[in-house]
Amino acid sequence: MSYSVLVVDDSLTVRMDLVDAFRAAGFRPLPCATAADARATLATGAVDVIILDVLLPDANGVDLLREIRGLPGGADLPVLMLSSEAEVYDRIRGLQTGADEYVGKPYDAAYVVSKAQELVRSRRDAVEGVVTILMIDDSATFREALRAALEEAGYAVLTAATGEDGLRLAGVQRPDAIVVDGVLPGIDGPTVIRRVRLDAVLRDVPCLLLTASEGQDTELRALDAGADAFVRKEEDPAVILARLGAALRRSTGRTPTADQTRSLLGLKKILAVDDSTTYLQALADAMKGEGYDVILARSGEEAIELLAVQPVDCILLDLMMPGMSGQETCERIKAAPIVRDIPLIMLTALEDRNAMIEGLVAGADDYISKSSELEVLKARVRAQIRRKQFEDENRRIREELLRKELEAVEARAARQLAETRARLVDELERKNRELEAFSYSVSHDLRAPLRAIDGFSRVVLEDFGAQLEGKGLDYLRRVCAAAQRMGELIDDLLELSRVGRAEIRRTRISLSDIAAAVTADLRKRTDHDAAVEIEMELTADADSRLMRVVLDNLIGNSWKFTARVPEPRIRIGSERRENGQVFFVRDNGAGFDMAFAEKLFRPFQRLHSESEFPGTGIGLATVHRIVDRHGGRVWAEGAVGQGATFYFTVPRQLTVDS
Repeated sequence: MSYSVLVVDDSLTVRMDLVDAFRAAGFRPLPCATAADARATLATGAVDVIILDVLLPDANGVDLLREIRGLPGGADLPVLMLSSEAEVYDRIRGLQTGADEYVGKPYDAAYVVSKAQELVRSRRDAVEGVVTILMIDDSATFREALRAALEEAGYAVLTAATGEDGLRLAGVQRPDAIVVDGVLPGIDGPTVIRRVRLDAVLRDVPCLLLTASEGQDTELRALDAGADAFVRKEEDPAVILARLGAALRRSTGRTPTADQTRSLLGLKKILAVDDSTTYLQALADAMKGEGYDVILARSGEEAIELLAVQPVDCILLDLMMPGMSGQETCERIKAAPIVRDIPLIMLTALEDRNAMIEGLVAGADDYISKSSELEVLKARVRAQIRRKQFEDENRRIREELLRKELEAVEARAARQLAETRARLVDELERKNRELEAFSYSVSHDLRAPLRAIDGFSRVVLEDFGAQLEGKGLDYLRRVCAAAQRMGELIDDLLELSRVGRAEIRRTRISLSDIAAAVTADLRKRTDHDAAVEIEMELTADADSRLMRVVLDNLIGNSWKFTARVPEPRIRIGSERRENGQVFFVRDNGAGFDMAFAEKLFRPFQRLHSESEFPGTGIGLATVHRIVDRHGGRVWAEGAVGQGATFYFTVPRQLTVDS
């Protein structure tokens, strides 16, 4: 797949250099000399990545970047900025405005191309089912022939002509497999594979070694290097494809957390801090040839500001600097949690043991004299970056193991909790059944002696009442009233027990008809006559017998509590709410204090005295149990002297245990 790169720079030399480099890498370059040209190009078609100079003849690159970020789709467009390293604050402004990367001039074209490839890779969505193959071969003819065969087989193909370029591309693109020629200019194929196997991020990538050699020991050397398969170049392309497919099937593939660790073979960014411009430039020139991008800072203050916006892989810090010294700068870096793990190498011109001790005590990871050869410095940098990668990989593995251990602990705890909850539910249901059976049995057992008390007290009252004194007659009447109240209480308890054990038979029923029947019975039984409004077509999927009990209690309560109101009114209706239909019984009676609303549905809990409004305190508990068994809920709202509204729901299509 060919990606388009917009190159915006007023220098013709820079534009042509980058255009050639990007075209050689398979990009489609779109060169522009001004901000106006860049705007016009962006308006005409899709761009995959932008290379943007800070200084343009008609605009500032940072301002143009701000415009790009405001365009539709511009927020996610990869942008790499170019500018003179002398302008440290241009770098800071560019990164703060939203640049994904920043490269100083003079630049390394290969580094800019590789960084653009990395940005495109990190931003594009993974294509489902598409596998990327990196092919490294110095023969353009063989490379193109094999590329065609791989692409025809459905693979996406990356190519490189040398082992060094291939390793750099592997670190940036992270292919799914690598096909490498055994003989290459520079490092050979087995060396490429060995370096891949030493990289924590790439070590699981399948590698196929190709060779034209007929020697018998060639395959052994290939496998010793870590190759997954060995194929001779004269073989039919179908054989190479078959070998590649087999290696991919055996591959463990990429882990979801692979991006947490950066490849040693990928692009690296070095922050060099020194007050000597000459030494900084020599250092930058030496490191850039190794695939590093070197950021230059001329003081500790500049280094601290840069680190706030620019991620780096290693820091080279001069010990002796005016202003903030190297030791103080090191201490501040190592005190900041975000950057403290970045490898830091202290540089000094002092051949002094105490200076080395001071640098290491300040937190430096390594210490090297400026008089040492730059090759030694490069080796130290590579060693520190390799150490950091191993630490990151080990940390990732530990975190993954800890995460799995925590998941296992959570799963065990959840399982134990579920088992405990299930046991408690079973125990609670058993106790409830026992309690209901006991309540039913006791209620039945109490009714016989209670009937005797009630019957004989009535006989005494009728036959001998005239012979009793006033106080004795009063006592006898109290016994009769208490016996009647006890009978009502037992009847209500039996009703509560029955609804807790009764089988529920759901059908589509008319609550309007049930409410009308309840109201008619109340008019016959009492002298009280309230104005009752029943909303038509109140229907529910419920047990009609149990719903009669619900409305008997709710309408009966409204009837009772409106008895002392001059113009009593009761309304039975429904309303549509977010969670479905809600039924209600509303009155303008005595009402209640909302502070005690939760007590209403508990057995024997009453908010009014017996002398005001008689009752047992069982009715609303019965309502609650019936509604709960239907899978609904019941609640009440009211105010003292302003009436009350009782709401309940009956969900549809709900299976309820009998």
